[in-house]
Amino acid sequence: MKFMSSLNSLRALEALARCGGIRAAAQDLGVVPGAVRQQLTALEENFGVPLIQRDGGRVTLNANGKRLADAVAVAFGIMTRAAEEITTGAHRYRLRLGVPMPMASDWLMPRMARMQRQLSAIDIDVVPVDVRRSLSDMMDIDALIVGGEYQPLPDIDATPFMDDAFGPVHSPSVVPDPHLSDLQGLTALIARDVSSLWDDWFHESGHAPVRFSKRLEIADLTLAISAARNGLGVTIAPFASVAVDIARGVLVAPEGFVNRPVGFRFCCRMADRDEKPIVSLRQWLCEEGRVHSQSAEKLRESAE
Repeated sequence: MKFMSSLNSLRALEALARCGGIRAAAQDLGVVPGAVRQQLTALEENFGVPLIQRDGGRVTLNANGKRLADAVAVAFGIMTRAAEEITTGAHRYRLRLGVPMPMASDWLMPRMARMQRQLSAIDIDVVPVDVRRSLSDMMDIDALIVGGEYQPLPDIDATPFMDDAFGPVHSPSVVPDPHLSDLQGLTALIARDVSSLWDDWFHESGHAPVRFSKRLEIADLTLAISAARNGLGVTIAPFASVAVDIARGVLVAPEGFVNRPVGFRFCCRMADRDEKPIVSLRQWLCEEGRVHSQSAEKLRESAE
């Protein structure tokens, strides 16, 4: 099979995947729609297989086109990072790290100054991400920190670096009904972005399911934890996201915490796993995770 005829054809394919239509892709590339169509046709002729599907005047990618566009986006990202490294100096690297918001604000931010000192050759941009996102749909992210609920795809390298324990937490001002057992009678705060956490906790802890007096759905885990701090009810939270609140007595964990089968992991694309900034950050996280897990065990025992 012949290699791609031109970089412009690949740019047109990637723009169509990202923008969703010929006209939007053309605006993004600064060309007329006809030029995009011409580049896509040339690319199909080069490969000898259809890459797009036409429905009236609408043009979208078929399965082959989507697969190729995903690979092209990753390749463009690698080239962009390489160009940045060349232009900013041979010994400096830039890395965009995606982190779920509760983990970013409550665990990583208190350690950022130490990270910057110890990884001084790497400019790390911490990007808060939805816990449901993956590297496959975030081409501008180089690496990702994920919790036990995340299922990485085969082309992702995932390294465990810290225990992921989770459990119910609420404000000390929330007093359970003495006539009911443990969590019964409380308001359950359900984070929509991780709506399975309660079911996961009942299953993994062996605790019998509870009939709550009320269920309150909240947009995401960050807001659910904030609602728990303010006495609105009880939510399930990773220990790493509430450790400071537990230590300060802002939150209590009457049922304790249980370790998830798989802990927090550092994820990157297989193609990047041996790159120097990825290796350095992975090693740093593993050491920080080891220290955290040791101190967290003592704090969890005292909280329970």
